[in-house]
Amino acid sequence: MRTELCDLFGIDVPIFAFSHCRDVVAAVTNAGGFGVLGALAFSPEQLELELRWIDEHVGGRPYGVDTVMPMSYEGKERGLGRADESGQVDAEVFRKLIPQATTEWIESVLAEYEVPPLSELAAEADETVGGGQTGLLGWTEGGGRNHVEVALRHPGVKLLVNALGPPPKDVIELAHAHGVKVAALTGAVEHAQRQKQAGVDIIIAQGTEAGGHTGEIGSMVLIPDIVDAVHPTPVLGAGGIATGRQAAAAMAMGASGVWTGSVWLTVREAETSPLVKEKLFAARSKDAVRSRSLSGKPARLLRTGWTEAWEREACPGTLPMPLQYMACSEAQRRITRAARKEGAKARELVGMPVGQVVGRLSSEVSVADVIYQFMDEFIEATERLQKTLDRAK
Repeated sequence: MRTELCDLFGIDVPIFAFSHCRDVVAAVTNAGGFGVLGALAFSPEQLELELRWIDEHVGGRPYGVDTVMPMSYEGKERGLGRADESGQVDAEVFRKLIPQATTEWIESVLAEYEVPPLSELAAEADETVGGGQTGLLGWTEGGGRNHVEVALRHPGVKLLVNALGPPPKDVIELAHAHGVKVAALTGAVEHAQRQKQAGVDIIIAQGTEAGGHTGEIGSMVLIPDIVDAVHPTPVLGAGGIATGRQAAAAMAMGASGVWTGSVWLTVREAETSPLVKEKLFAARSKDAVRSRSLSGKPARLLRTGWTEAWEREACPGTLPMPLQYMACSEAQRRITRAARKEGAKARELVGMPVGQVVGRLSSEVSVADVIYQFMDEFIEATERLQKTLDRAK
């Protein structure tokens, strides 16, 4: 499975693993792949602690950090979402933009599923993605810049990844000045070309099958189109990749490696709650649906009572980024806490971002086992293809 990216980063296999869990990032890195920590859910202070822990557990091996600096979000053109001199992003200016009708509708859904007020629920650690206390953090350029500043203080960080557009040019230049490569996710050829022109080193071609924010074009079409459009810039294939066979298909279409995410949600090292793992194991591919209910932009999520509620006729509609997540951040904490009670109706609302490959996730295994399975299946797939070619001679 060795490609030019293995030589570039000094890794054994070109399997790039996105995860919000530091244990998964470290385990993938130690198994010869390239772990990438999703920073969105962390404040700068929390991110510093996470990266320090990873540094201590990967023995000097390289890893990456993924953040979000959206090309567009509500209020960006008016300067909202920028960090002040102390690095703080003013969340209150966004909170004032959330319509009262949306707040009231969310409360009606919570009441329907018997989710109590936050004050009535035990204050334990919450398993949320992308929010924190304000529901803001990395959903704006200022929040993303804070993450970059923290990441570049760690010599083990060799890759910065941005979603929802190319990173600002000065951020790319800053990363390069630190000897750090930059990658960006895209779901369209024209966006990939824009990222290359901005100076991005690696393009991640993410098909619509992927979990989280994703476009409308399938990987089988997208990957070769982007490979051709940005050559010789290396491309990682993403979306619907959880096996060595799928990795071999992506690389047969010209990808220099694969970007994976959903497959790590159910590994033994993941912090994913037992309830969510149980839901993921039971889910089929069609249960991973595109919804704007997470952030206001289309993202593929596990189908739940929450995603379905936002499709109702009575729903006032989702809000633009970052207002949607801010409007829902407290509700998600309430849902998570209420769902800890066995038999709670709130459990029907619990979900998370996941791709269509969820249908292949059926049991809990270790990170190392996943990497080894990737390698074995990749070899089997390429040998099978070689036999087909030999017969054709």
